[in-house]
Amino acid sequence: MSCTSRKIDQLRRQIPGFACEPGCHDCCGPVTASSEEMSRLPVKSDAEHDAALAEWNCVHLGAQGCEVYEQRPLICRLFGTTASLPCPRGRGPEAPTEAHVEQQVHELIASTRQVLV
Repeated sequence: MSCTSRKIDQLRRQIPGFACEPGCHDCCGPVTASSEEMSRLPVKSDAEHDAALAEWNCVHLGAQGCEVYEQRPLICRLFGTTASLPCPRGRGPEAPTEAHVEQQVHELIASTRQVLV
């Protein structure tokens, strides 16, 4: 397991989860993810990516919501858990992501090659 992979797993454990409003996908637009995170997701075709981008959606957003929820990128996990990325519907965990964890996620994003999901 690479150093980046271990760091991703460590950060995932520190971001609190919460229940999204059923049927809401307001945070599910296109995002970037590291190559390591992308390697954990199913490969989608160029046509699937183009169709999702045309709708300003994530390619992994299906009729029932996120199809890769357990492996979703760190940036997706942060949505709704920090003051800088609030849930547009006012949902969130009991306790937000700690500021130092959010900073570490942003540092990892800045230090790795990012690709459009």
